[in-house]
Parts: sequence; C-alpha cells; structure tokens
Amino acid sequence: MNKFALAPGFRAAVIGGAGGIGLAILRQLDDLGAELHATGIGTAELADCDAPQGTRLSVLDITDQSAVDAYANDVGPVDLLVNCAGILKRDEEYTIDIFREVIEVNLIGTMATCLAFRQGLSTRKGSIVNIASMNAFAGLPRLPGYCASKGGVVMLTRSLALAWAAEGIRVNAVAPGFIETNINAEGRKDAAHYQKIAERTAFKRWGQPDEIAGTVAYLAMPAASYVTGAVYAVDGGFLAG
Repeated sequence: MNKFALAPGFRAAVIGGAGGIGLAILRQLDDLGAELHATGIGTAELADCDAPQGTRLSVLDITDQSAVDAYANDVGPVDLLVNCAGILKRDEEYTIDIFREVIEVNLIGTMATCLAFRQGLSTRKGSIVNIASMNAFAGLPRLPGYCASKGGVVMLTRSLALAWAAEGIRVNAVAPGFIETNINAEGRKDAAHYQKIAERTAFKRWGQPDEIAGTVAYLAMPAASYVTGAVYAVDGGFLAG
C-alpha cells in the first residue's frame, strides 16, 4: 500500500474552492485522482474559476446553517473536508459589524461545515483540514478580525481533533504565510510593503497557492494517520526568524 496516495474512490469537499488556495488544492487533489466537490460565493466566481474537469461546483453561503446542512446532505459522506473560505477587510475591521462579519465567515462558517459533514466523515473515517493563517500567531494591526478569526480556527481545530478522534475523524490545519492570492491583491500594489514582506521570509519571496496544496493533500493521506490536532505553518520561514 502506498501511504502517500489517496485511496480509490476518495471523495473531497473543498469549501471556498473556487479561487486562490482553494483552487490550487482542487488541482492537487485532482492530480491524485479524487472525486471533487467545491463551493464558491456566487455563480460568477464559479464560472471563472477554471476548476478541474468533473468538479461539482456549488454556490454556498457558509453563514447560512440551513444551506450548509443541505449542501453536506447533497454531497454525502466524504473522505476529506477542506475549509478555506475566508474574507478580510483591511482597516474596516474596527467597525463592530465588519468585525462580526469576518468572524462569522472565517470561524463560525468553519464550525458550521465541520458539524454538517461530521457524520459522513465518521462513516468514512475521514479528515478535516482547516486553512488557518500565519496571522493566527503574528498579529496585524490593520486586520484585528481576520487575525482573531484565524486564531480561533487554530483552537477549533485542536478542540475538534480531541473531541472527534474516537469517531475516526482527524482534524488538522494549515497556516499559510503571505501567499499571492486575490484576497491580498490590493495590499500587494504597495511595492514597498510587498518587498518588505518578501525580505522577511527565508526565501525572500511571497508564496504561491500551489505551495500550500501539497501539505493539505499529505494530511489526507494514510501517511498522516497519526497526525491530528496539528497546525502546519507553510510560510517560507516567516515565523522562524
């Protein structure tokens, strides 16, 4: 048995899989032969996302629990749930309604999908990989809601790992560093800011979405069968220095 492969018939649901890191994860899982289900925030995003052929795409509002439950029921049991839907609103998160919105999407939305897919994951002895952030550990002054929500995702991951181990569900997280995606496109327009971040990493550059996908795939493989409650920083060495 190749422990660095996915089993035949492997099924994955990637929440927020229509762009950026989520789309890179879809492509990696497709290369490994997985059956794919993915969500986005709207029909326009899904139409433009260039997901792997055969991916079943759906619009999903993860802040709507009834919609999340219906989606999980429609997809059915999976071997892997990936939570990578997220938002940030630079400088706006000091407004309490915006702060609440960011928490609702990034943290409560993650819990909602975990709960909705729990039974099916237990049936297939599957795993969850939550996309946290390096900023769960290193705060940013312009993003208090985002940083708080990602810190919450880390502790949610650890709590669910302990709570659901007896059901055969492993729960881990990947914490990306500064990765070039649409979510930070506006901030990257500031050349000085962009270069300052690059210089702070060991590799002197920002990361790419496909550099996150491999760690997610590994965590779904038999090779990671004793890994749960872990948070893997994929940040180019940013937190090491």
